[in-house]
Amino acid sequence: MKESNGQARDLNKEKTFKKNIVLFLGSQSISLFGSALVQHAIMWYITLTTQSGVMMTISIICGFVPAFILSPVAGVWADRYNRKMLIILSDALIAIATLILAILFLMGYEALWLLFVMSAVRAIGTGIQTPAVGAILPQIVPEEKLTKVSGTNASIQSIVLLISPMVSAGLLTIASLETIFFIDVITAAIAIITLLIFLDIPVHAKALQKQTTSYFSDFKQGLAYINNHSFLKSFFVFFAFFFVLIAPAAFLTPLQVTRTFGEEVWRLSAIEVTFSIGMTAGGLLIAAWGGFKNKIHTMALASFMIGACTLALGLVPVFGIYLIFMVLTGVAMPVFNTPSTVLLQEKVEGDYLGRVFGVLGMIATSMMPLGMLVFGPIADIIKIEWLLIGTGILLFIQGFFLLGSKVLIEAGKPAPEEAHN
Repeated sequence: MKESNGQARDLNKEKTFKKNIVLFLGSQSISLFGSALVQHAIMWYITLTTQSGVMMTISIICGFVPAFILSPVAGVWADRYNRKMLIILSDALIAIATLILAILFLMGYEALWLLFVMSAVRAIGTGIQTPAVGAILPQIVPEEKLTKVSGTNASIQSIVLLISPMVSAGLLTIASLETIFFIDVITAAIAIITLLIFLDIPVHAKALQKQTTSYFSDFKQGLAYINNHSFLKSFFVFFAFFFVLIAPAAFLTPLQVTRTFGEEVWRLSAIEVTFSIGMTAGGLLIAAWGGFKNKIHTMALASFMIGACTLALGLVPVFGIYLIFMVLTGVAMPVFNTPSTVLLQEKVEGDYLGRVFGVLGMIATSMMPLGMLVFGPIADIIKIEWLLIGTGILLFIQGFFLLGSKVLIEAGKPAPEEAHN
């Protein structure tokens, strides 16, 4: 009888886990679709109307600096408060800002600076949401299924990102920019309602306690936690350099394509679509394969791939071959991101996860704009191809840093029970 009761409990837990995952990933994908439509529309609007590396850099900085400033506080919030509500509130903030922008555009106010402001507001929402999402997944996903769920999530998001540039390009040819803004408001509303009404996630332990320390004290505790774990220090140093070096491939390729291959919107759409096809395949690959037993080995393999493909993007003269390397770059990204995220989720204590992801967010949102502050203006002086060749070589070399770091290799090893399985 006890055995049968235990089996029933396990079955219920499995059903609850699956329901929560479907609702959570589904709501996030719907919200991502609307956000991606707006993101592509704004990026293409600025690229095609200005063709300026400086303007692209301003837009990117506006989209990162607020998130950097907010990340320390957002990481503390993710550990102090209900993570589900933080995700809902950040979605609501972005939706309201997008609605206001759509109304302003309808009234004829179409100044470029409004798009920069919109990028900044979206960055604030993302800054709040990112550590909360990173910290909430281990609450609803058993540890042994984190890699599979994260890989599946990467594939779902990639499919959304595959569809969104095509839809965005199509809408831009038949409708106005504000129409896309309104679609984003609707998708955000659907995601908020889904999380609010249908998803039940217990509040984590620290959020249930009375908070007796200040935000600054909590953040300092998070930094002390990182300082006391040598693998986290090495991990974050690696990411700081990685985010600087990846900036040209992440942000300057649309400008490169416009200058080198042609100004047609379909070309900009093609690089987004092929990259997303690659990411979908990469997500499915890492979900099915799971990566090497040591997660650092998987990250190193992906780092070599990203470096080689970035180098190739600076060398190939034919657009069709360029798109093939875009696909391969896309494949490498989930193979890199999934084990790195899961490594943190497995190794970091639950009460510190928000702050650790907050610090990672600070690094991402400071290093990539820092890279663009250097590479963006240079892109108006020399060919972007030279920037891709240089950063591609350095990204490839970074893979050896991962393999040569004893502390990271040790941290990447599976837990004894996981290794046994």
